[in-house]
Amino acid sequence: MAQRQGICFISSGDICRGWLFLPTTSGDSKAPVIVMAHGLGGVKEMGLEAYAQRFVESGYACLVFDYRHFGSSDGEPRQLLDVDRQLADWQAAIDYARELSQVDGSRMALWGSSFGGGHVLVAGTRNPQVAAVIAQCPFTDGVSSALAMDTWNAVKLSALALADVLGSWFGRPPIYVPLAAGPSELAMMNAPDVSAGYLSLVPQGFSFRNEVAARIVLGLFMHAPGRIARNLRVPALLCVCDSDSVAPAGATLKHAAKMPLSEVKRYPLGHFDIYSGAGFESVMADQLEFIQRQLPVARSGA
Repeated sequence: MAQRQGICFISSGDICRGWLFLPTTSGDSKAPVIVMAHGLGGVKEMGLEAYAQRFVESGYACLVFDYRHFGSSDGEPRQLLDVDRQLADWQAAIDYARELSQVDGSRMALWGSSFGGGHVLVAGTRNPQVAAVIAQCPFTDGVSSALAMDTWNAVKLSALALADVLGSWFGRPPIYVPLAAGPSELAMMNAPDVSAGYLSLVPQGFSFRNEVAARIVLGLFMHAPGRIARNLRVPALLCVCDSDSVAPAGATLKHAAKMPLSEVKRYPLGHFDIYSGAGFESVMADQLEFIQRQLPVARSGA
């Protein structure tokens, strides 16, 4: 198992923290690097090390980070999800990885899951020098995800979001809503597979805040990274779950068809089924085949 080391970098004046995984290399060669981050409210401890370890075994370095306001990264108030800030964090992570002395920063790929899957499509559009993008069960269309919610949940979230925005104008603390809950319960995600699927990613004994500032709801519904990614000129692999309850497959497939260098792999699975077990093995095999084609690396001892 590859050893990991802590890293940190600055994003708009705040510290983002993460992990750097380095493979064993031969001679003076440096490994290409994959920059990785999670989805809606997720932190690096929620399953990302398993993906990083597989990439490292194939000769890639991996830089995994937490967004500002979440996990081990700085940023106040806590649990504040802002699309523009998270995209700025991606840019800061890319710039940081490019200058790392331990890796070949000129050979880079981006990997994101769920909400982070949408982020990497946008970041790849803004950074055409990267070699490849992997977007796993990506959030590509806010309207599509909103329509997948039950109506009453969407109405209540919108009302709380408006109250949270208004309160922020007067310096009030955020109004928080759960990230994941069961069906009929108020949450950002409350489909039948969400509560068990999302919360099962949290390691036993790990302190995780299952909540987010409500104000993100208004921006979330209007966010459509799939539309932006129609301008993506970087090879991209989109791993799409056909039974996705969070990021509906139909919208993602429509957007992917308009991305000139995209490849799509489909799985008869739900949104959270690819983080473990057979789903993980299946998606990991496809991701490794893709990255080795787009960003080849000589294995140590080869």
